Amino acid sequence: MAKIVCKDLKKSYDGKTEVLAGINLEIQEGEFFILVGPSGCGKSTLLRIIAGLEGVSAGELIMDGKLANEMLPKDRNLTMVFQSYALYPHLSVRDNILFGLDVKKVAKDEQERRLAEAAELLGLTDYLDRKPRALSGGQRQRVALARSVCSQAPLCLMDEPLSNLDAKLRASMRVEIRRLQQRLGLTVVYVTHDQVEAMTMGDRIAVLSNGRIQQLGTPLELYNHPANEFVATFIGTPQMNMAIAEVQPEGLVLNDDVVVPLSAEDRAKLPAGTRWKVGFRPEQVYPATATSVHQVDVSVVSSEMMGNETLIFFNVGSELFTARWQGQHRVETGAALRVSLDPRYAHFFDVNTGALVRAAEDLDEQGARSTSVVDESLAARMEAAPAAPMA
Repeated sequence: MAKIVCKDLKKSYDGKTEVLAGINLEIQEGEFFILVGPSGCGKSTLLRIIAGLEGVSAGELIMDGKLANEMLPKDRNLTMVFQSYALYPHLSVRDNILFGLDVKKVAKDEQERRLAEAAELLGLTDYLDRKPRALSGGQRQRVALARSVCSQAPLCLMDEPLSNLDAKLRASMRVEIRRLQQRLGLTVVYVTHDQVEAMTMGDRIAVLSNGRIQQLGTPLELYNHPANEFVATFIGTPQMNMAIAEVQPEGLVLNDDVVVPLSAEDRAKLPAGTRWKVGFRPEQVYPATATSVHQVDVSVVSSEMMGNETLIFFNVGSELFTARWQGQHRVETGAALRVSLDPRYAHFFDVNTGALVRAAEDLDEQGARSTSVVDESLAARMEAAPAAPMA
């Protein structure tokens, strides 16, 4: 049975502007469900409605098979972890964790048992007598999680709980939260604007924009088959490269600038029409080899060597494109570079509505091809190798 069901859920504060404009979704028991989108898209409002902190303007919210539109927060059997940790500074870690149990008047021996389990689970056993000010950001977030664990509520709502942490702590806390959820069998509804968190943590993701769900699916469904241009450019780092594409006698013209040569087979496989928006993932922009059919000449704007990979930037008309190549490759600014933009590996979108017309071919096959192509073409990436040495 679905843990949470939203049926045409709407929310408006002034009766005119809809913050949520007809949300329909089901969250299954034991699922790690992500609400992701840019600031102001309505994701936190939806979470607060599930928590009972906001009312519903229209539609139905069903929790555990019961209509919850008017249900009090205390009757919803859930916990909430906030962005700001929401710890009492004058209380010890122990008292912060047990605060909710005191309110519920849970027996003292049961409180101690739950406290010991949660502290052990989250590595807080040695910090129970400290005050929050004596803890790091990651430790404070663990205290907030421990309080949620101690409540033993089957539903946990999390509102951007990692946004105040540094990059290293965010990465480790992502793993800890996911491990905790799986071990305890919790149903988690997790709000974030960070698509990396969404991709790495969620069983399913709902992408919101302007109060509407743009797409709902697994991380790979969203990545490989984005429903529209918004989802395509929001999911994935670096962002998908976008261009206006037109079929001309000389080939596929991108942004009235770059011409991608097309074979007769390529033309036959293009979707209906002659003009679209096309998107290439950075890892789909391959270095051209001597046999590449779809090679184009570009000029390097900049490059970033990340250690395990290199990002190379170049212009396609007025748009800045990014290529992501595995390994360490030194490319000088202004160097002439030859890349392959194969239309088989491009997503095609309706130029007016932004809806997906045709997804790229299988990305698993592309991944294997990408590695071999980069290795194969070390000597053929640039026309002027002495002026732009690569390693």
